[in-house]
Amino acid sequence: MVIAIDGPAASGKGTLARRLAAYYGLPHLDTGLLYRAVGAIVLAQGRLQDEAAAVEAARTLDVAALDPDTLRTAELGEAASVVAARGGVRAALLDLQHRFAAQPGGAVLDGRDIGTVICPKAQAKLFVTATPEVRAERRHRELIGRGEDIAYAAVLADIRKRDERDSARAAAPLVQADDAVLLDTSALDIAQAFEAALTIVEARRRGS
Repeated sequence: MVIAIDGPAASGKGTLARRLAAYYGLPHLDTGLLYRAVGAIVLAQGRLQDEAAAVEAARTLDVAALDPDTLRTAELGEAASVVAARGGVRAALLDLQHRFAAQPGGAVLDGRDIGTVICPKAQAKLFVTATPEVRAERRHRELIGRGEDIAYAAVLADIRKRDERDSARAAAPLVQADDAVLLDTSALDIAQAFEAALTIVEARRRGS
């Protein structure tokens, strides 16, 4: 069984993906980390706007070396959104994601183009969202908890900018797949969101 979870930044899709993967005993891939890692590489090189450098970073990316804790900063979130808009970067990472999804037994993948591009035939598709204000509040708490000194207003502005860039990009824009179920987590806590997501997946498993 392949579960595809898409949605904008800080919607809760990553948390739900991890919980569903644990529940079903499936491997999980946060595809956003791939783009954050590419962004980190080109930022360190001072070449964030250099598409060739980003493509090369994507082609040589060592997935085993990814460190989620160091990649979840506000700066790398912005860098990820920049490099993810480049078609060459997405193409370089496409095969890696396909191979992950094709593992025996299935997998859970979350990102922004899983249900539309990476796994269009996934058995269960969710599009997880929340209002920009709620998502900014969540991300702000996360960043403050990691020791970053950043204002809520700056986080909200970044969320809105990333939403616009992700939705408007030519390469695999953020859109809800026609057969994905919309899950708005604005008024839900983690436990409630997981129960709602599990209900959706179980309904798809039963073919309803």
